Amino acid sequence: MRRSLAVASACAALALIAGDAPARAVRINEIQVVGTHNSYHVEPSPAEKALRAAFGAVDETTLEYSFAPLPWQLDRQDVRQVELDLWADPQGGAYAGPRLRALAGGGPYAPAMARPGIKVLHIQDYDYRTTCLTFVACLRAIRSWSDAHRGHVPIAILLELKDEPLPPQIPATVPLTWTPERMDAIDAEIRSAFPRRRVIAPDDVRGRRATLEAAVLHRGWPALAGSRGKVMFLMDNGEPYRSRYLAGHPSLRGRLLFTNSTPGQPDAAFIKENEPAGANLRRIRDEVRRGYVVRTRADADTREARTDVTRRRRRALASGAQWVSTDYPAPGIAARFGSDYRVRLPNRRPARCNPVAAPRSCRSARLDRVRSPP
Repeated sequence: MRRSLAVASACAALALIAGDAPARAVRINEIQVVGTHNSYHVEPSPAEKALRAAFGAVDETTLEYSFAPLPWQLDRQDVRQVELDLWADPQGGAYAGPRLRALAGGGPYAPAMARPGIKVLHIQDYDYRTTCLTFVACLRAIRSWSDAHRGHVPIAILLELKDEPLPPQIPATVPLTWTPERMDAIDAEIRSAFPRRRVIAPDDVRGRRATLEAAVLHRGWPALAGSRGKVMFLMDNGEPYRSRYLAGHPSLRGRLLFTNSTPGQPDAAFIKENEPAGANLRRIRDEVRRGYVVRTRADADTREARTDVTRRRRRALASGAQWVSTDYPAPGIAARFGSDYRVRLPNRRPARCNPVAAPRSCRSARLDRVRSPP
């Protein structure tokens, strides 16, 4: 037995000398994927657009994009992170009659909007069209695809909690404020759509560490091998939403969302860094190296698509941010601007080894086990 152990130790030492270190398990923070921004968004009809312009409620040029349904994005566009905007509606009916739709003579809206539950839309009354009307409907669409493709890397679902009223001169629904109690409904609706074993939550990362941050700084993220077929949830908002969600849940104990935090905080694990340039780019790389997970954006407000300028895209992909978000995950979407702009990983797969944080033993072809369409 002693001779066998000695031989094994000698072989390991020789391997290290030769530069052939033993393969290390890839963790979920050591990969990179492409995501979509406002992943549910569908543009209004031409008649609605004309009316909306008269109100001046939005900048039309920033909203000229529409997405395919979530399962299509996951299946045909290699998307592995989506974003949903959530509106509290515990009684139901708050967003059942969009003002823009009524002004355009669009007739009654979907019955699902009259029922209690969190709704998904961009701007109350004036940018309401979506591929999935309710939070639960969106989650079930993702769950259905995931059930049929269990080899996928974890799907990150970024949630922006919306409750901002429009200016007084624009008639619109006044949304309910996201209180800690209403935030409980977010966790409850997630649990209604996904069994707990399919969700990567802060408790799974923290382990026996005193804080969530202590865990992520000491390789606390789970291995990819045991995380395929799962989802995880991220909060887009900063303060005061972060503190409200943390109330009664120190270091996110018992919660399902990872908050958008900052290094040095007990709940720090996920950080939103939308602009991947200059000092921000250096900061993203540092955060990724230290163990945090980061979301950044390759484009915004249709600017890059209109000009086909790829500088921001290149920086976003090189930053090491685990999630690089875009409005253009497939060819042809930007053709309306006479542009070929799109965002895809260089290896043309749903995931790749993180350019900043992956171990040398990582192999991009082995990460996501869902076969990509041609």
